[in-house]
Amino acid sequence: MLFMGKLAVIALGGNALLRDNQVGTIEEQEKNTTETLENIIFLLKEGYNLVITHGNGPQVGNILMRNDAGEQLYNIAQMPLDICVADSQGGIGYMIERMLHNTLRKYRINRKVVTLVTEVIVDPEDPAFMNPEKRIGKIYKKPEADRLAARKGWIFKKELKSEGGWRRVVPSPVPIKVLNAGIVEELACRGHIVIAAGGGGVPVYYDNEGMVRTVEAVIDKDLASSRLATTIGANEFYILTDVPYVYINYKKPDQEVKEFLDRDDCLYYLEKGMFGSGSMAPKIKAAVHFVENGGMKSVITEAKKLEDMKYGTKITLHYENH
Repeated sequence: MLFMGKLAVIALGGNALLRDNQVGTIEEQEKNTTETLENIIFLLKEGYNLVITHGNGPQVGNILMRNDAGEQLYNIAQMPLDICVADSQGGIGYMIERMLHNTLRKYRINRKVVTLVTEVIVDPEDPAFMNPEKRIGKIYKKPEADRLAARKGWIFKKELKSEGGWRRVVPSPVPIKVLNAGIVEELACRGHIVIAAGGGGVPVYYDNEGMVRTVEAVIDKDLASSRLATTIGANEFYILTDVPYVYINYKKPDQEVKEFLDRDDCLYYLEKGMFGSGSMAPKIKAAVHFVENGGMKSVITEAKKLEDMKYGTKITLHYENH
């Protein structure tokens, strides 16, 4: 049975699952997740088919710290980064799936939910591998960071938020293709809610013999979500974050709300550096990629504001589409 409603991809940011001022207990994450899911129910009531993606920054960071502690204290072999990302996909996906089952039951909506551990193809020659910038894991003192760099070949950079701290950095290559996107599309178009591409997906590539190989890297969640959305022919793409709108010159005296943007606006502001490079800029790039490749509109807004359409920045290809 096919559901002929619009298809939307909803990318849940880290704030939708875990707030900055929280410890990170499962009770906190389940509560935050449920509050976020309450705000997507209106799309289901309007007949939308949904694919949900999510971030994994705090969670995969905790997994990496458990890796470190297990090795140092109990000589437990560390798992590589791709396994840690897959681990976070399974755990977070399960949590979203369970909270969504309960939310659907509350509103008497009959939809099935499924979580897919997702691999994403990247180019092993991507320039990002020559300049790792994505910070992961715990913050170390310089002597410990130097020892790990010598022993494991890890690369460290000074942590901006912690004076005297150093943190491991890994490449963040551009997502090229989401494996099993066809299965995601098929399930979603049958009315099932699919949770996929968690944490940007597990980055992999094909070697010369066509074998799937892994790389020590992470993929931007919003760029991977946009790639998935265009591949499956989604009509709309929602990025849920911790602000109700996109701003230019955020938190500066000349800060300005932008409720409507088109492709040219976005490219202009990106070129002028008016979006944070590690925060809003990737979201804008993901939104632009979506509308450039057939999507009707992208919306960037706060998780709790999604249902109230007076909030949120709407991004389309041209202004006449607003």
